[in-house]
Amino acid sequence: MLVAAMLVTVPSLAPAAEVKLVASAAVREAVADLVPVFEKSTGHKVTAIWAGTEAITKRISGGEVVDVVIVAAPNIERLIAEGKLVAGSRADVAKSGIGVAVRAGQPAPDISSGEAVKNAVLAAKSVAYSSGPSGFYLAELFRKMGIAEQIRNKVKQTPSGVQVGEVVARGEADLGFQQVSELLHLKGIHYLGPLPADIQHITVFSAGLHSAAPEAEAAKAMVRFLTAPEAGPVIRKTGMEPG
Repeated sequence: MLVAAMLVTVPSLAPAAEVKLVASAAVREAVADLVPVFEKSTGHKVTAIWAGTEAITKRISGGEVVDVVIVAAPNIERLIAEGKLVAGSRADVAKSGIGVAVRAGQPAPDISSGEAVKNAVLAAKSVAYSSGPSGFYLAELFRKMGIAEQIRNKVKQTPSGVQVGEVVARGEADLGFQQVSELLHLKGIHYLGPLPADIQHITVFSAGLHSAAPEAEAAKAMVRFLTAPEAGPVIRKTGMEPG
């Protein structure tokens, strides 16, 4: 039923085009599920590249040309300000909270409150978080909690695009923090749940159209498709909410 509904959301366009998308790994699960439906609906083909928000931002800022960019909203705004993306083209696709995980089979610490998370971080032998939006927030959170210096030597910040869950699954960190969508379906870890409400942070992931997009009309169609109400159930299935 979902596929049938989405097939009528975007009318077929001619001629068919190849849309080049570069997107944050945080939206990979949802977008990868939606792309085949978009392709079937329009006849367009999508070439997707997945990376971290910061790495993508540097690439686009450095002159890489694609059709559609999906990264954290502040980075979209930064690229618009630089003239790399079309002014006014920002469209919010999904929003995600931060989740917590341990390696599969390991004891699950209490994360029911901000204080409980603080104690879990202090008790862990090693802690990993990303170098993307969630990582920036956590670094500041630990500073506000007054434990940044205390845990400095046991914190691992993964390079942009590297999954924190994979680091945890390999036993290289006891406790891992990343976007819920990047932890929820990963094998080898035990996803404990989202950060509690008193310390949760929501990141909005938005799409933007490249100023030099080779396939501008097809790119617009894709963004409309990803932000259509019918995309909502797919987005929610991956642990996020529609933008």
